[in-house]
Amino acid sequence: ECPPTFGVSPDKIIGLIAGGDTAIRHAVENAEDDTKQAIKDLQAYSINENDSVIGIAASGTTPYVLGGLKSCNLLNISTGSITCNANSPIALESNYPITPIVGPEFVTGSSRMKAGTAQKMVLNMISTTVMIKLGHIKGNKMVDMQLSNDKLVDRGTRMIMEQTGINYENAQNALKEYGSVRSAINHIDNC
Repeated sequence: ECPPTFGVSPDKIIGLIAGGDTAIRHAVENAEDDTKQAIKDLQAYSINENDSVIGIAASGTTPYVLGGLKSCNLLNISTGSITCNANSPIALESNYPITPIVGPEFVTGSSRMKAGTAQKMVLNMISTTVMIKLGHIKGNKMVDMQLSNDKLVDRGTRMIMEQTGINYENAQNALKEYGSVRSAINHIDNC
């Protein structure tokens, strides 16, 4: 049986960290030790049994993550995990554990090296698979990407050119007119 799609809605992935956004830039002491905070953080997004939660902890023992997974399981919310220790408490608690075994770190206590890299690769695979399953990909192109800067507008224009055979100027005009790669391609293909 395959796990359901991930996120708070069918097309959304939300990332949470123990200690909140502040913890991305500054240490929030003891935040990882709070077994009840993860479910509070998740409930702020009205999480329910239609959602899935993936707990991420290199060691597989972080109390914040473990507490969150336990709470989700009690609420019939599908759970997964990404840890780098087989049979860790977090892997055993989740419905769908993913456990890349990377061996000991070169620098003891620095799990960002091998474990962090392996977990990032797994997350890339999961998010890419979700986007494919949700239909945001056509062939091998992300046709529903956000056109938030010039580089992405150029990339979208080139996708339209490749898919339809029209020149750069016409492709860019279609992209601007229809607002997305998908809409522009669909309009041109239906003309």
